[in-house]
Amino acid sequence: MLNLRTCAAKLRPLTASQTVKTISQHRPAAPRTFQQIRCYSAPVAAEPFLSGTSSNYVEEMYYAWLENPKSVHKSWDIFFRNANAGAAPGTAYQSPPPLSTSLSVLSQAQFLGQAQPNVDKLVEDHLAVQSLIRAYQIRGHHVAQLDPLGILDADLDSSLPADLITSTDKLGFYGLDESDLDKVFHLPTTTFIGGNESALPLREIIRRLEMAYCQHIGVEFMFINDLEQCQWIRQKFETPGIMQFTNEEKRTLLARLVRSTRFEEFLHRKWSSEKRFGLEGCEVLIPALKTIIDKSSEKGVDYVIMGMPHRGRLNVLANVIRKELEQIFCQFDSKLEAADEGSGDVKYHLGMYHRRINRVTDRNITLSLVANPSHLEAADPVVQGKTKAEQFYCGDTEGKKVMSILLHGDAAFAGQGIVYETFHLSDLPSYTTHGTVHVVVNNQIGFTTDPRMARSSPYPTDVARVVNAPIFHVNADDPEAVVYVCNVAAEWRSTFHKDVVVDLVCYRRNGHNEMDEPMFTQPLMYKQIRKQKPVLQKYAELLISQGVVNQLEYEEEIAKYDKICEEAHARSKDEKILHIKHWLDSPWPGFFTLDGQPRSMTCPSTGLNEEDLTHIGQVASSVPVEDFTIHGGLSRILKTRGEMVKNRTVDWALAEYMAFGSLLKEGIHIRLSGQDVERGTFSHRHHVLHDQNVDKRTCIPMNHLWPNQAPYTVCNSSLSEYGVLGFELGFAMASPNALVLWEAQFGDFHNTAQCIIDQFICPGQAKWVRQNGIVLLLPHGMEGMGPEHSSARPERFLQMCNDDPDVFPKLDDFDVRQLYDCNWIVVNCSTPANFFHVLRRQILLPFRKPVSARSSAPGSVLLWLTVLPSPVAGTHFLRVIPDSGPAAQSPERVKRVLFCTGKVYYDLTRERKARQMEADVAVTRVEQLSPFPFDLLQLEAQKYPAAELVWCQEEHKNQGYYDYVKPRLRTTINRAKPVWYAGREPAAAPATGNKKTHLTELQRLLDTAFNLDAFKDLA
Repeated sequence: MLNLRTCAAKLRPLTASQTVKTISQHRPAAPRTFQQIRCYSAPVAAEPFLSGTSSNYVEEMYYAWLENPKSVHKSWDIFFRNANAGAAPGTAYQSPPPLSTSLSVLSQAQFLGQAQPNVDKLVEDHLAVQSLIRAYQIRGHHVAQLDPLGILDADLDSSLPADLITSTDKLGFYGLDESDLDKVFHLPTTTFIGGNESALPLREIIRRLEMAYCQHIGVEFMFINDLEQCQWIRQKFETPGIMQFTNEEKRTLLARLVRSTRFEEFLHRKWSSEKRFGLEGCEVLIPALKTIIDKSSEKGVDYVIMGMPHRGRLNVLANVIRKELEQIFCQFDSKLEAADEGSGDVKYHLGMYHRRINRVTDRNITLSLVANPSHLEAADPVVQGKTKAEQFYCGDTEGKKVMSILLHGDAAFAGQGIVYETFHLSDLPSYTTHGTVHVVVNNQIGFTTDPRMARSSPYPTDVARVVNAPIFHVNADDPEAVVYVCNVAAEWRSTFHKDVVVDLVCYRRNGHNEMDEPMFTQPLMYKQIRKQKPVLQKYAELLISQGVVNQLEYEEEIAKYDKICEEAHARSKDEKILHIKHWLDSPWPGFFTLDGQPRSMTCPSTGLNEEDLTHIGQVASSVPVEDFTIHGGLSRILKTRGEMVKNRTVDWALAEYMAFGSLLKEGIHIRLSGQDVERGTFSHRHHVLHDQNVDKRTCIPMNHLWPNQAPYTVCNSSLSEYGVLGFELGFAMASPNALVLWEAQFGDFHNTAQCIIDQFICPGQAKWVRQNGIVLLLPHGMEGMGPEHSSARPERFLQMCNDDPDVFPKLDDFDVRQLYDCNWIVVNCSTPANFFHVLRRQILLPFRKPVSARSSAPGSVLLWLTVLPSPVAGTHFLRVIPDSGPAAQSPERVKRVLFCTGKVYYDLTRERKARQMEADVAVTRVEQLSPFPFDLLQLEAQKYPAAELVWCQEEHKNQGYYDYVKPRLRTTINRAKPVWYAGREPAAAPATGNKKTHLTELQRLLDTAFNLDAFKDLA
């Protein structure tokens, strides 16, 4: 098609100062029969025979010649060949010879194309221009004017790319020189700088490329491997005159800048000595966010979930979420009393949930800003998980109604690995939120650290390239450029449902906080900042000069917002009590009473009728899809399950299956996530069956249990703990009517997600009055598998429990009230039945608490069997399982009570039987470690009045449960007796890597446990 356009265009009058018009596109392209040559180096003489209706005739001849050169007279063949070779029509034309001329003479007619010495040069020049255009598309951002201060290159590189025409001598890189600037070149289809023109002089091509890529916007997108997406971006930034704003849009932008700027100035006037992490230097963030929200609302989004660090958070709450100003201002009152439960958090960490009308689109929109800790970027996966959940519950399978916006700081975006983990969830089927808009507040500094010392990449945003997310860098002192980029980002997300990054290159007018002195470490930067005119003043002066607003209107806008702030400040003085629940980011309507309390303090039975248990067991041991071939080994596993159901026994995997299946029947959505959870690390679960003959054909029997059941989601995660656990925590935030579980591949792998555990799960309710029912399944057990595959580090969870070891609780409804008062629940189940009950209890409780369950331990634990009656109707989770053997029948004769938890119970009972000490030693299992079962263990201690009390564990003494259990067990007996220890010695590593050493240590602890004289000399 290019051949047609080129040659046909040259058959019309053309001069060097004119542009070539594209010929009709309706005629199909003919096969290429010649080498394509384009020549715009010389003026083309106007030829009379090419004007008027004659040109149509010539064009028809040309098309015929393209299809078959022999179909036209030889003179026309020579003409078209000469014209195509670059000759002007006046010289390409050869007069027809006399009729008497022989064909041999005609064939010798001059072919001017052979006399064109510059043909190769013309081809090279054309290719050079294409390369030049591509160079600007790839590297134009490196010379864009991005830094408002004008002192630092945003890409940390002061050198100029050799292939960008920053001066005329750079033309030599392409084999061009200054004399070529006025030559006209046809534009390739991979650029939109021509607008309606298909050819431009080189000088104009360079000018338009500079306008598109080298001004206040720098676009990184050429790494994207999808042509349609690249073309879409080119069109948005290259089309001449595309970045136009109406006067009304400019006035709206000015009003938003007024609110953003005057809010910070008001806080500074009223509380100059308070930390608030203000937005000064990037006030344009507020109109940027509002633009993204407006455009997304226009595209159909009605719920936006946001996550951000502390900088600018109060401004976002006030001017984007629209939190009442008096509730923000009263946070600065040091005399304000806290009324709610918990310890609260500083004002610049709090979240918010608000539903309102979007004034631009006149549509309802819900905005949620997720509360976060100081750990920068930790909230990223939490926001994504909550977004995924909200999409799931409203059936938004394409992300058209619910979306997320994540705000970042430049240093954190480049430095925090959780950013990378979160990006890698963006396109996974069970984790995608169908596109997130990332906005980086690029202060060009991290606390006191210069970006040249803070990252190795050119930009802080380079991490986004791994998922083909386009990156739009923009000078934050150009509000219109910022708003345009944000509109494009929102449109990109709506069009392609993929991530996009907006990099607001700005500055930080104050130090890290308002009390910090930045001149200590960045003197030159802050000398320039002191001189820098605020963006509001710059933009107001621009609009006044354009006649869009006048000085009086501008001053009235400022006065109007100042009055709003003053009136809100006056009302804030009437606030005497701080209600943290007013800052809740994820309310659960209808789950609690109106004042936020549980509707009861009881928990119904967690058992089931045997008919339902049998039905679930039968489905779990079958393939509910026809013509589905499973692995032979799996057939044996399913057969074994079926036999267990007939024999009325369950193992660990079947107990879990029954708990899940029963909740699905009750309408409870279940989501199980983690590394290899579909099969199970220990090949015990097999919740996803794979057809052995058809690739990617799978079956999830759990979704075939009941006609109207809730859906079951089970998904192998990426090899990430921090990101995935944060994601699942966010998913669990959205609704109390779902059981969300994250399973570590091995229990100790949770330590790479420690930030989520320490900052969100453990203190989340205390800080933000936000309950969460997430379950952590942490395989745990000492079986000689080495230091890394043994301990789930229970001591860390127990250390963070909020119960007092020295106080015996005096409570009504002891077990449920104790659960309500705790910050989380730690269990170590020793039977499949108890594991079944604790999973069901998690949903049947009238409130939600996180659970850390050391349950699916390696090896032997998966084979433990429970006789079926223990999960049936009327039964409950057992916090303590007393001894039921000879010792319990004659408690007065018992000489020692071994308290333990988990699978060590089976080692102890096996050793006790071998030593024939069943009547002398009682073994009591503590299934729920926290909250501590003071009441039940007090009864156990009183039952054996003459017995020594010993805590026995397989973990080392400085690990495991001993330091947590000992003081609490002493409290239950009023410190009347010592509590002895039987277990491994203190150690730095969780377990030995030597099998023989492991067995030796195990035998030593068993010897201590059953040596009735072991503690005689220590008493």
